[in-house]
Amino acid sequence: MTIEQQEHDYMQDAIEEAKKAGAKGEVPIGAVIVHEGKIIARAHNLRETTQNAVTHAELLAIQEACRVISSWRLEETTMYVTLEPCPMCAGAILQSRIPEVIYGARDAKAGCVDSLYRLLNDDRFNHQCTVTESPLAEECGQLLTDFFRVLREKKKQQKRGH
Repeated sequence: MTIEQQEHDYMQDAIEEAKKAGAKGEVPIGAVIVHEGKIIARAHNLRETTQNAVTHAELLAIQEACRVISSWRLEETTMYVTLEPCPMCAGAILQSRIPEVIYGARDAKAGCVDSLYRLLNDDRFNHQCTVTESPLAEECGQLLTDFFRVLREKKKQQKRGH
């Protein structure tokens, strides 16, 4: 299997996590962390479910990966995430020493990997990451577009009294 095919498959796994989030009424964002060619952590957003601001897919995946390898240093891992990480998640990625992040859709409102800031490539920090936008960015973005379209429709219907 080629590296491109592996990366496609790992991002598909992150997309499956995002779909789980969407099915729960959560913003459909999913993440997986790969170590030595194997997924060691997978997670999806749970903010609405937990009513906890920090239960983003990336943070939950980082916690699981640290538990699996018994270290806070995730130095030989790659994170695949369906949406460009926010500042909180980018900070956690730096703190956990993840060397590579592959993300799906850009986030013009909160993305801190390419869109608003480039936190993961700022050499003022003691750690930087290789960052790649996934070829599946469009599919990841469509998940979010569809989710928010349905949410807006529901809100309109509620206002009309249906």
